[in-house]
Amino acid sequence: MILILFLIDLYAFQAFKVAFKEYFNIKLVYWLFSATVWVFIFYVFLKFDRSSGPSQQFGWFFTFLVLSLVPKLIILAVLFSEDLIRLLAGFWGLISNTSSDEFLPDRRKFVSQTALVLSALPFIGVLHGVFFGKYRFRVLKHTLEFDDLPESFDGLTITQISDIHSGSFDNAEKIEYAVNLVNEQQSDLLLFTGDLVNNRSDEMDPWIETFAKLKAPMGKFSILGNHDYGDYVEWPTEEAKQANLEKLYEVHKKIGFNLLLNENVRLQKGQSHIDLIGVENWGKGFAQHGDLKKATENLSNESFKILMSHDPSHFDEEIKKFGKFIHLTLSGHTHGMQFGIEIPGFIKWSPVSLRYKKWAGMYQELGRYLHVNRGFGFLAFPGRAGIWPEITVITLKREPS
Repeated sequence: MILILFLIDLYAFQAFKVAFKEYFNIKLVYWLFSATVWVFIFYVFLKFDRSSGPSQQFGWFFTFLVLSLVPKLIILAVLFSEDLIRLLAGFWGLISNTSSDEFLPDRRKFVSQTALVLSALPFIGVLHGVFFGKYRFRVLKHTLEFDDLPESFDGLTITQISDIHSGSFDNAEKIEYAVNLVNEQQSDLLLFTGDLVNNRSDEMDPWIETFAKLKAPMGKFSILGNHDYGDYVEWPTEEAKQANLEKLYEVHKKIGFNLLLNENVRLQKGQSHIDLIGVENWGKGFAQHGDLKKATENLSNESFKILMSHDPSHFDEEIKKFGKFIHLTLSGHTHGMQFGIEIPGFIKWSPVSLRYKKWAGMYQELGRYLHVNRGFGFLAFPGRAGIWPEITVITLKREPS
């Protein structure tokens, strides 16, 4: 990793060398920053303890790595394009016998300056994401219409939150604000779609009182995400790992969540009902504890169903073609990678789109809806740039006949 970073640094430095030819101090700062990142990588890897999992130092490692790497990759893209042109110009000079003493033309200062300006944008964006973006909560609202929604549930409101990752929090005031913002939506139902912690149940200990303040008149329901099982740390025994999971079950109770483990509940209004289903984590390339057949075995095909499943890959792999029709699936997991560009109506992109086709927002396929929440908290990289923490409010309407 150090070698790859050094080669990237060496190439990106060409832009600094041309743009700041007479400014030694700027070039020195470039190498001092790069060397700091290398040393930090050594330090984090040497100090990493898998029994306790990633620490805040690991988060800062990610911050320095992103701050260093992303801008330099943009510089590389610009310089590489220029180098292709320089190569073509050099070969053309050889063929036409018009070449000068040097095969390659000199780099143009304007191109190097352009590369540096473009690279400054993500650098500033990442800094903003670390200090401000990770708590820039926003409420996103959707209205869905269904012709078979029971009439008594017309206008039902659901607030979805996902991926709390309480082990990453570092600002109690901001979390209090976010919990109050959830309550301000005054939704009928509150649904949490997994990853309450990063690795250990005790990460929630400082936050139980805060999250117990969440309110919803028809109930608060939750499921587990891949991080909740403690799979990403080493435990002294399998019994210790299981004890951690059972303590997490108790945490859900303490904050008033009804945890659904491959099961369903009937939500009644008058003579009508809808079925709420919760499966354990099921993800392509991740642990697959979820059992959709078990969770729906007592349900009829005709009932209106809402499913909570942490990983959106479950939708494409099983849910959308499942024998019993599931009207709406709520997922999270991706965080939108906490980094990307979203301009409504123009662009929606994140590196996570290379891994997940459905990674943020509302999707519809085969008459079924999937909503992927961008996440409440953050993990590893202690920030969010362009992909903000999300509180989703979904209103269900009965489609006029």
